[in-house]
Amino acid sequence: MKIGIDARLINQSGIGRYTRNLIKHLQAMDKKNEYVLFVLERDYENLKSKISNLRSQIVRTNTHWHSIDEQIKFPSIINHENLDLMHFSYFSVPVFYKKPYIVTIHDLIIDHFPTGKASSLPLAIYYFKRMAYKFVTAKVTSDAKKIIVPSNATKDELIQHYKVPKEKINVIYEGIFDDSDAGESAEKIDVKDYFLYVGNAYPHKNLEKLIEAFIMFIRKKDKYPSLVLAGRKDYFYDKLKDFVKKYGETGKHIIFMGEVSDSELKSLYRNARALVTASQMEGFGLTALEAMSLKCVVLSSDIASLHEICQDCCIYFDPNDIVDIKKKLDMLYNLEQKKLDDLKQKGFERSKNFSWDKMAVETIKIYESSVGI
Repeated sequence: MKIGIDARLINQSGIGRYTRNLIKHLQAMDKKNEYVLFVLERDYENLKSKISNLRSQIVRTNTHWHSIDEQIKFPSIINHENLDLMHFSYFSVPVFYKKPYIVTIHDLIIDHFPTGKASSLPLAIYYFKRMAYKFVTAKVTSDAKKIIVPSNATKDELIQHYKVPKEKINVIYEGIFDDSDAGESAEKIDVKDYFLYVGNAYPHKNLEKLIEAFIMFIRKKDKYPSLVLAGRKDYFYDKLKDFVKKYGETGKHIIFMGEVSDSELKSLYRNARALVTASQMEGFGLTALEAMSLKCVVLSSDIASLHEICQDCCIYFDPNDIVDIKKKLDMLYNLEQKKLDDLKQKGFERSKNFSWDKMAVETIKIYESSVGI
């Protein structure tokens, strides 16, 4: 079988991490199917250096997601490869593509946060793009042979908002770091006592409330722990830096790390007092899972997807209540070592249920069932 994979977002965070691991582990696990990887020109050489499977080829395309070219030009580029099946790793699918395909829908965050504050675009363009998003998502969920989602929480959202038959939706969990991944020291940071956040700074990540709660938390401490934010610099992180300035000297305990390598990230997890995620909505919660796999305690929003992944292995708080966030930071800070170690071990054991190899195997099964094999 000849299968196409949309890898145009391979260099992004979140979806890019999913796509990179999908390709990496399909190479290792699938010995019979042929793959065609569609990638932006700028990412071609980097991906080429990582592809060792002779049954994989890379096709360059400069049709960016959410673009006119994606809708008009990308279908003919895909059709030229005579695929049996196409896998779009993101909901942004060309609506004129008529051949069999499956799609991974990671979350429905845009449905829940329809505000221009969640975009750097002018409001008129943002609202036009949001209408296009609703149209494309409805079309994709109708036309796709199968839909992959990373959690039952996202499956329930699709059923509720787009009336997708539950039989069409397949929950395939994401995975944790490979044992082969290095865990070098994080040389960018010179701080010993810190809480950690990993990810982007989009408004639904709720970082302003987290920072407000953290400032309240440290004000009466003899020794100030820090809050380290690790994520690629962009418009939203720049806005967050401006937000922190109002706290003056105290705000210096909010440390912006920028983008980090996987080896640095592992070191950050291992040495953190805890990972804190205050997100109001997630499709999965990969950072919480990664943290647990490295015996890092997790403080998490009390939301459906994080409960599904972490179960009783972390400490939950109301993401809309600054006082509750501060209270749980205090609780963890003062937790006796035995209870802390028990929580770390419980999370570590839970993380063993997830792997990228398992994700790849289950995805291959979806490929085969989608074309009647």
